[in-house]
Amino acid sequence: MRIAIVHDYLYTVGGAEKVLQSMLECFPHADLYSLFDTLSAEDKARIGYRDCKTTFLQKMPGIAQRHRLYLPLMPIAVEQIDVSSYDLVISSSWAVAKGILTGPDQLHISYVHSPMRYAWDLQHEYLRVSGLEHGLKSWIARALLHRLRLWDVRTANGVDDYLANSQFIARRIGKAYGRSAHVIYPPVAIPASIPSGPKADYFITASRFVPYKNVDKIIHAFRRLPGEKLMVVGDGPEMHNLRQIAGDNVTFTGFVSTDELRRLLAAARAFIFAAEEDFGIAPVEAQAHGTPVLALRRGGVRETVLERGDESTGIFFDNPSPESIAGAVSTFMRLETAFRREHCHANARRFAKERFINEFGGFVNQRFAEFARGMERPAERLAA
Repeated sequence: MRIAIVHDYLYTVGGAEKVLQSMLECFPHADLYSLFDTLSAEDKARIGYRDCKTTFLQKMPGIAQRHRLYLPLMPIAVEQIDVSSYDLVISSSWAVAKGILTGPDQLHISYVHSPMRYAWDLQHEYLRVSGLEHGLKSWIARALLHRLRLWDVRTANGVDDYLANSQFIARRIGKAYGRSAHVIYPPVAIPASIPSGPKADYFITASRFVPYKNVDKIIHAFRRLPGEKLMVVGDGPEMHNLRQIAGDNVTFTGFVSTDELRRLLAAARAFIFAAEEDFGIAPVEAQAHGTPVLALRRGGVRETVLERGDESTGIFFDNPSPESIAGAVSTFMRLETAFRREHCHANARRFAKERFINEFGGFVNQRFAEFARGMERPAERLAA
């Protein structure tokens, strides 16, 4: 039985790559394909592969740093990947991987992290952040995104089964493609026991510093709370701007190791999350370490943070504004003693890696068995 896994592209180790890691654990003999792969040997080992077959984009100048410039070529590139010799094709898609070409005797299961955000409901936000709201470049960008949407819809029926990483993304899939999707939440590393030790006196946020994460709004909120401390973990293009607006009560750590991040999360009073994410692994990781979450009431985080009486693991705010965030912090401080580490940890366990492997492997095996029976040939188990 031959299996191919098609991942959009590999240039950083983020949430989608953690999902890929677990997919490869489910099906270790699968061949891996990607538009391009610029990861180090160390990062490849972390994900669990050595070889990845790539496309002509691999040789394009500056592909790792400026891959967004090659967006118009990505649909063409993915269609050049030849997977015709495989029985099962699994695509891991947030851009174009779901457009891989397959035949009637091949089963194509697509795990969708999100339909192209910048081409669908977040187009206007993308144009605003990119400074493309007006002028000739704006019209060129809008025309390009229109063509991408047409291609995205045209390729939607090439997928036999959709998997979504949250109910939120399942609804996006329904809107964009008119297809239903089965939800399997992404894998999150959960410690076996609840971290112990005293809580420190700071709040924490951790992310890549890009505009849609709204880290600037969190920092502005703490200008309204000069007596409270905020620790900002991460790095990215917005670092200089964020340092410029930060008060004396804000500390930047830069990039930290996984072990250090876990220590900082466990000691924090609460984790603050102001982005609209498809799923949002960071809030689950915070809860896994016994820390409640203050989150924007949008996206997948509504499915991972509980706001219900004695079992609450966080507080929601309705707008990504400094006023709304500061209000949530003030509310949390009044209720802080009501939050329990054990409730946060127990809630996070719903998203453990072992659960993903069981659900994903089980779904694929069952679906392929049904597909094989439909072709009147014996089904074989795909995984030991």
